[in-house]
Amino acid sequence: MIRKSYIAIVSTALIVIGLIAGLSISNHAYSQGTEKKVLRLGFFPNINHAQAVIGVGNGAFQKSLGDNIEIKRFIFNAGPSAIEALFAKQIDATYVGPNPAINGYIVSGGKDVRIVAGASSGGAVFVVRNDSGIQSPKDFAGKKFASPQLGNTQDVALRKYLLDNGYQTKEHGGNVEVVPAKNADILTLLLKKQVDGAWVPEPWGERFIKEANSRLFLDERDLWPDGKFVTANILVRTDYLQNNPDVIKKLLASHVDETQWINTHQDEAIKQFNIELKKLTGQIIPEDVLKQSLPRLELTWDPIISSLIKSANDAFDIGFLGKTRPDLSGIYDLKLLNEVLKDKGLQTIDESPRSGNATTTAVNATLTTASNATNATK
Repeated sequence: MIRKSYIAIVSTALIVIGLIAGLSISNHAYSQGTEKKVLRLGFFPNINHAQAVIGVGNGAFQKSLGDNIEIKRFIFNAGPSAIEALFAKQIDATYVGPNPAINGYIVSGGKDVRIVAGASSGGAVFVVRNDSGIQSPKDFAGKKFASPQLGNTQDVALRKYLLDNGYQTKEHGGNVEVVPAKNADILTLLLKKQVDGAWVPEPWGERFIKEANSRLFLDERDLWPDGKFVTANILVRTDYLQNNPDVIKKLLASHVDETQWINTHQDEAIKQFNIELKKLTGQIIPEDVLKQSLPRLELTWDPIISSLIKSANDAFDIGFLGKTRPDLSGIYDLKLLNEVLKDKGLQTIDESPRSGNATTTAVNATLTTASNATNATK
C-alpha cells in the first residue's frame, strides 16, 4: 500500500504532461539561437538549498546567467511536488533531495531527469520530545514520529532506521507510526504532544529543539562513512539539458560560486539567507538557530554518488521501489559540472561509482561500508 501511494505521488504527473503539453513554453525559450531563454528553477526555502535561496534572491544567479537568460523561481516544500512539476514541464530544473530524484528517474524509465550536481551533504536530524520517554531505540514501540512528506529523503531515512532497529510501521503490521506533515505543522504536532519525534532537515531540527521541548536524538551524519551523505542535488529535465547546455552550465557556474561564497562567509550568509527567506515566506529564522544548525550541514557541488545509491537501496528495502533493485546507471550527467570545475581550477567529480546498478560489486562495497557504519551506531 505504501509503495503504491509513494509511486502514485509522482506517477500522476505523467497524466498532467499530456494535459498541459499545449501550454508549454514556446520553442524560442529552448532554442540555441540568440533569442531570450528562460530557466524555471525550483528550490525549497531551506538552509540545504541556501545557494538558490540566496543566489536567486539577491540576483547573483541572474547576473551569472546574463541578460539573454531569464530565471524564474518556483518554491516547493517537499521533493515529490518538485518532481511532479518537472514531469509536467512547469519547471526546467530543481534543487531536490536524493529519494525524490531517484523515484522520478525510475518512474520515467530513466529517460526524463538527470542529476547534474550536488548541493548539500548532511543537515538532517532525528529529534524527540523531552517528555516522550525515549532514551534509546528500545523505547520506540507504540511511538508516533513525523517526517516532511511520504517518500521524501527524511521519510525514507526514518523508516529505514526503524527497520534497522527491528521495528515495522503500522501499515506493515508493526507498532510504530510515521506521520507525513509539513515541517511547520510538525512543530505544532510536537507542541501538542501529538507526535513523539521527527526526522527533518535543518534548521527545523534546531527549531524543534528550541521551540518544542525537544532534543537531538540522532545526527544522521553518524550513520554515514565520514559523515557525508547527499541531502540535495540539482535535477534537470533531460530534454531541457539536451537543448540548453549553455544555460545549465551557467547555472552550475553560479551554483559553484555561491557555494564557495557561503562556505567562506557564513555569518554574512546567515544574514543574507534570512533576508531572502523573509521575501519568500514572510518569516525569518533566529540567527542563533541558523548558527547551531549550519555546522551540521555542508554545502557542496559534489553529488556524493555512493550515498545516493545507498538511499535507493534503503527505499527498496522499505518497499518503495517495487520488486527489483533499481538500475541508476544513467541518473547522473556531470559533464557540464566537470567542465565548470576544470575552468575554475577545482577538482572534478569521478562518475565511476554510478556504473551498473545498485547490485554491482563496486556499489555493494559502498553499501557494506555504510551498513557497517550504521550497525556501529546501534
